Amino acid sequence: MELRELRAFIAVVEERGMSAAARRLHVSQSALSQTVSSLERQMGLKLLIRTNTGVRPTEEGEALLTEARALIARHDQALRTMAGFTSPGCGLLRVGIPLELPSDLLRPAMEQVAAACPETRVQARHLPSAAQLDALHAGELDIGLLRERPADPDLDAMLVVSEKLGVLLAASVAAELADEDGVRLETLRGLEWVGFPRSGSPAWYDEVTSVLRSFGLDPGPEPPQDQALIAEVKLAAVTTKKAFALAPPNWSQALPDNVVWKPLHKHPLMRRTWAAWPTHSRRRDLASFIAGLPTPDD
Repeated sequence: MELRELRAFIAVVEERGMSAAARRLHVSQSALSQTVSSLERQMGLKLLIRTNTGVRPTEEGEALLTEARALIARHDQALRTMAGFTSPGCGLLRVGIPLELPSDLLRPAMEQVAAACPETRVQARHLPSAAQLDALHAGELDIGLLRERPADPDLDAMLVVSEKLGVLLAASVAAELADEDGVRLETLRGLEWVGFPRSGSPAWYDEVTSVLRSFGLDPGPEPPQDQALIAEVKLAAVTTKKAFALAPPNWSQALPDNVVWKPLHKHPLMRRTWAAWPTHSRRRDLASFIAGLPTPDD
């Protein structure tokens, strides 16, 4: 067994289906299905029960799930531990961050860096995922926080946060559409989605628009490449009562009285953020920064 196979199996169980797991891992559904089937053949066991509503693990699959999670957690911890023996490499640490990053996500990482390398100065740059990847390859960033997992052998990556997205709506619109559990995505038909340029994060854009279409919504034309989806743009569009915007529950921007945030029924949109850094980096301050980042299970 390989770690990638175990990670694929975990994703399928957690997402309860091949399609959602494939989107999470940014692989094709057929490739993911082949990986899981290969794992079952290697073990000579049936690990998943496939039904019309998704998949669930067998008794053997539940046992493997427990072991796989423990093994991957131990593997990741070993990498963090050994990173502490790398060369000092303290100095300027350049970090790429997207818009709407959870406000408390970087604090533990900054504290780790300050303790291990007091002389290191952290420089943060707001960049979309595609621009961060270009900067990582050009040596202009030391670590990036991306909305999609990079499929690049020269970059290591680690999932650091998963956010169940809800919607921002004009208060009067929300009063009509929402119930005690929030808003059903399909009830937003007819409203304009306040989107972002695909060029900034192609895989995440494709995932969002695919989910919207599956619920009968029209994502509309792609915004111009140079249009950043800042908070002011979202709020201005939503207040017209003709649009909705996606946002996490802990959105840091203060909402005006005529705008509200509501969760989506069954959480159809999960936004994930990965940390990515050069595979061959041996910087101690970078290792400390990575060690201080959370994981979705923290």
